[in-house]
Amino acid sequence: MNSIASQFTNNNNNIIRNEINSVTHEFAQQNSLNLVPSITLPPISQPTDFLRAHTDDETNPDCKIKIAHGTTTLAFRYQGGIIVAVDSRATAGNWIASQTVNKVIRINPFLLGTMAGGAADCQYWETWLGTQCRLHELREKERISVAAASKILGNLVYQYKGMGLSMGTMVCGYTKKEGPTIYYVDSDGTRLKGDLFCVGSGQTFAYGVLDSEYKWELTDEEALYLGKRSILAATHRDAYSGGSINLYHVTEKGWIYHGNHNVGDIFWDIKEQEKSFNNVDG
Repeated sequence: MNSIASQFTNNNNNIIRNEINSVTHEFAQQNSLNLVPSITLPPISQPTDFLRAHTDDETNPDCKIKIAHGTTTLAFRYQGGIIVAVDSRATAGNWIASQTVNKVIRINPFLLGTMAGGAADCQYWETWLGTQCRLHELREKERISVAAASKILGNLVYQYKGMGLSMGTMVCGYTKKEGPTIYYVDSDGTRLKGDLFCVGSGQTFAYGVLDSEYKWELTDEEALYLGKRSILAATHRDAYSGGSINLYHVTEKGWIYHGNHNVGDIFWDIKEQEKSFNNVDG
């Protein structure tokens, strides 16, 4: 009697299991197209022309929507890995919206992305990139390369070229095959590999410090100081940069966070230490 009962029980369990698998498979098929997010475009024949006419204040000063953005972000390679340094100020036109924006997106323990341009665009798409990197790990059983991660982001934003995205990002990471690697990706579809990038409204001031002091043979301490000092120069001269400095060091073991440094505090310390910023009375 027990053997007969167990037979029917096993049959019922198999039927239920098959039904669950069937429903799960059908649900996955129906929602597979929704895994890649999309942007709702204006319901007109030429969305790019429409957006350019209403948002491009360089060619049309009287445009209805003037997208104001400003920041300073930088990343550079050296013998000890990669230094990533960013400010934390967000502006909305001529007023400061926030002094505590985190402009470094932690894609995974070995990959970092930086934000410049529209904060919402950068944060949304780089967070989405993190999901794609995780899916790659699950499929391939290995970490994604920096080149592949930046290519995914570059291909995505290129599909929306001219659609109003505002992004100037850096994808920074370390793999055994590539070593320390930096790619610059922006919303125009540009994707560049390089040793040193500064992005944002304060980039010229940061480049002034970085270009004069940068060398491959920097020690870790020197490299961290150079990243911090370059952002400080930008926050001093660029009204759209400020707040505090977030500092990261990317190594073969992953990224390391080196803290948040308020520019108001470190300015006077560095001024005294270097005998610089002599135009400022203290």
